[in-house]
Amino acid sequence: MTTTTESAAALQLLAAWDAQQAAYITNREARFDVMLDVVDHVVPQGGVVLDLASGPGSISQRVVARRPDLTCIALDHDPVLLELGRTALAGQPVEFVDGDLWDPAWTDLLHGAVPDAVLSSTALHWLPSDVLSRVYNDLGRLLRPGGVVMNADHLRHLDGRTLFAELSARDDERTQRDDRAAGALDWDQWFAEVVAVERYGRLAAERERRFEHRPPNPELSLRFHVAALEVAGFAEVGPVWQYLDDYVVLARR
Repeated sequence: MTTTTESAAALQLLAAWDAQQAAYITNREARFDVMLDVVDHVVPQGGVVLDLASGPGSISQRVVARRPDLTCIALDHDPVLLELGRTALAGQPVEFVDGDLWDPAWTDLLHGAVPDAVLSSTALHWLPSDVLSRVYNDLGRLLRPGGVVMNADHLRHLDGRTLFAELSARDDERTQRDDRAAGALDWDQWFAEVVAVERYGRLAAERERRFEHRPPNPELSLRFHVAALEVAGFAEVGPVWQYLDDYVVLARR
């Protein structure tokens, strides 16, 4: 049972999460606005949105604020972030599910739910190419016909365009400098504040156990994501928004 006081404190930590994430992503809210516009256009009344690799539920929070008729399923494998999301969004139409995308049976955890849209932000870059390709194939089978996948992330320029890469790196540096000067925490500072709360700190050891043997963050290009989604059977695939090397990739089943 989550008390009003616990939920209010968790919402403050979620707001701090948003601030520290925005320090890494210059136009983070613009990303979300585009994704929500697509949801408005595609997802019917009473539909289901899957917030994939959700963290503490930033996407879900925005979806249900804009479309309270929708239900969100927020799936992640980080027990600390899941518990923070459950606490912050208690009473909202958001179900937090502990699931590991490395497990080919992860879709069983949805218990037959058929999403109208799958949204993810700054998360799928942790998956190596074979796992990501399989997840895209899973989504191609999971979504209702006409449903969409949207993945928002930095997709680095890996094709030798040095000026493009330099401009993107310079923008990243400027955003982090300016946002930190304005009070945004970095990841380590934010996480330390979260685990200082007993409710979340008791889960830190389990979090470390789950992720200690995962490989380094791979770099996969926009071209790879588009090709993998096309191979997975999506009929329309491409960027629906871009700022330097930051994209929202849209795929329609």
